[in-house]
Amino acid sequence: MTDPNNPFEAMMKMSQDWAKSLNPALESFTPKGFEALWPTMPKDVMEGIMGKTFNPEGLDSKTKLLLTLGALTILGAQAEAQIRMTVRHAIEAGATKQEIAETIALVGVFGGVPAMTKAMELASSVMDAEGGED
Repeated sequence: MTDPNNPFEAMMKMSQDWAKSLNPALESFTPKGFEALWPTMPKDVMEGIMGKTFNPEGLDSKTKLLLTLGALTILGAQAEAQIRMTVRHAIEAGATKQEIAETIALVGVFGGVPAMTKAMELASSVMDAEGGED
């Protein structure tokens, strides 16, 4: 039940009702469902788009993805889908589980232990599902 005195709750309820009226399947929609629709880009594509293609002396895609993961962690690890997708892409770009864990641990000093813990849990769920190099 929503609190009629809370405008945010009322707005969220109205949005949910609107979405359900458009498509009843949206009632059970979760962000993870949307996340599953976004494929992991192949390593060569990532390197071409965000690697050294346009800046040969710049950072490679793996390093950029690890920096992105660090930034998402510092922000409080609130963007769960983005963290999971960044970890997935970092693995595809060649990052090891150790590099991913080290990136999150390093920025935990700036983002705080709760953010670091949340990011580690999210990254672990992806790394467990992906398998691969330790």
